[in-house]
Amino acid sequence: MARSPLTLAASVTSALPLAGVVRVGALTEGEGARFDSAIAELDDGRSVVIRVPNDESAAVELSAEVAALRALTAGVRSLLPFRAPELLGETTLDGARAVVVDYLPGYRVDAAELPPGRGVSTSLGEALAAVHALPVSIVRAEGLPVRMPQQVRTDVSRLLDRAETTARVPDGLLARWRRALRAESVWRFESAVVIGGGGAASFIFDDVDEVPEVTALLDWHALAVGDPAADLHWLASAPDAAEDVFAAYVAGSDRAPDALFRARTRLYAELEFAKWLVHGYDTGSDEIMSDAQSLLEALDASTTGDEIVPNVAADVDGTLAFLDNMPSAQGGVDTSMQTDAYDAEELAQWVARENSESSHADDAHEEPSVLDDTETSDHSATAPIDVDEMLREHRASMEASDDLAARNEQQATHAAPAEAPRTDPENDDAHAAEAERASDAALRRWLSE
Repeated sequence: MARSPLTLAASVTSALPLAGVVRVGALTEGEGARFDSAIAELDDGRSVVIRVPNDESAAVELSAEVAALRALTAGVRSLLPFRAPELLGETTLDGARAVVVDYLPGYRVDAAELPPGRGVSTSLGEALAAVHALPVSIVRAEGLPVRMPQQVRTDVSRLLDRAETTARVPDGLLARWRRALRAESVWRFESAVVIGGGGAASFIFDDVDEVPEVTALLDWHALAVGDPAADLHWLASAPDAAEDVFAAYVAGSDRAPDALFRARTRLYAELEFAKWLVHGYDTGSDEIMSDAQSLLEALDASTTGDEIVPNVAADVDGTLAFLDNMPSAQGGVDTSMQTDAYDAEELAQWVARENSESSHADDAHEEPSVLDDTETSDHSATAPIDVDEMLREHRASMEASDDLAARNEQQATHAAPAEAPRTDPENDDAHAAEAERASDAALRRWLSE
C-alpha cells in the first residue's frame, strides 16, 4: 500500500530536525510504483523531495543514488553547467531508507518528443559532454563501478548468454549482436564518467531567454566509469533530434568520439530489449517476457540484413584474446533494469519506426538494377601471370647483380695491390650459364605451384 504524503512529510521532519513542514503534496512524475515520493515545502522557504523505496531493487538503486550524490562534491558540481540534487538528510520509515534531497524545478521532455535544432537537443548534447569530461578520480575515490572496454565487452557477452537461455530471442537477432561483439574495432574506446541507465527524461529543462536549456540532472544512481556511448543509447528513440544532439555532444567534448561510437549507441539501444527480457525471466513474469519477445521479434524483422557495424570483420587474434580473458561465471550478473525510466511503449514506438523505414527502403529498391561487368566480376580472383616476362625481369636482375659484383671486385683490386687469384674465364661462363638455368627452373616450379 502506498504511503500517504502526510506520512512522508513526518519523515522529512525526522530527517531534518530543525525544519518544519508547512505544505506537502504527492510527487508522481517519473517515479512509478517503485518509490513513494512527496514534495514538501519547509518553513524556511525551501522545497524538498522525500523518496522511500517499495522493493529491494529500488532500495539498492536509492543506496547507489546516495553514494553518487556524495561523490558530487562542491568542486565537482562547479564543473557542471547544471545542478544535481543535494543530499539533505536521511531517516528510516517502516524499516526502509528514506532520503531527502532539494527540489529542482523545471520540466522534462521525453526522447520521442525532442525537437530538432537549437534548444532542447543541443543543450542535451552539451550537458552529456560535460558529464563525460568529469575526472574519473571522483568515481574511483568513492568506490563506484569502474569498467574498462574489456569489462564492458564482457558484460555484453554475459547479457547475450543470459538472454539466449530464455529461448525467446530470434536467432537472427542474436547472431547480429554476436557479430558486433566479436568485432574487435567496436570495443576500442576510452572509458569516461557516465550516468549509466539515464535517458532524456533524466534531465530537467527551463527556459532561459526563451530558449530551453538543461538546468538539472536528476538520475545519478548509475554513476560510474564506462562507455560514454551508453549514455546516448536513447538517441534511437529520438529520430528527429538525434543528429543535433550528437553534433552538440561532439562540439562540447574535449575529445573526439571513436569511429564506432554511434554503432555502440545503436547496439546498447537494442540490448535494452534483451535486458527487459532477462528482467522478466529473473522475476518470473511471463507477461514481461512475452512483451519483450514481441518487441524482439519486431526488431528482428526490421533489422534483417542491416548490420550494426557494416563491412567490419572480427579480428581473429583479438577475439581469441577476448575469449581467453573471459572470467569464469561466478554467479548471476545483474542485468535488471538500471532505471525506472524504462518505457515499453517508447521502445515499441521505436520498433514501429524501424519497421516503417525498412518497408520504405524495400519499396525504393523494388526495381532491379543493371550492373556492368566490373561490378559482377570476381574481385577476389588473381590476375594471370606472364611467366616469360617474369623470367626476363629475373635475368635482368641477375645481370645487374653480376655487373655490381664486377665493379666491386675491380674497386677491391685497385684498393689492394696484392695479386688476385687466377680464374678460368671459360669455367666462369659455364658456371654462370648453369646458375641461370637452375634459377629459371626454380622460378618456373614456384610459379606452377
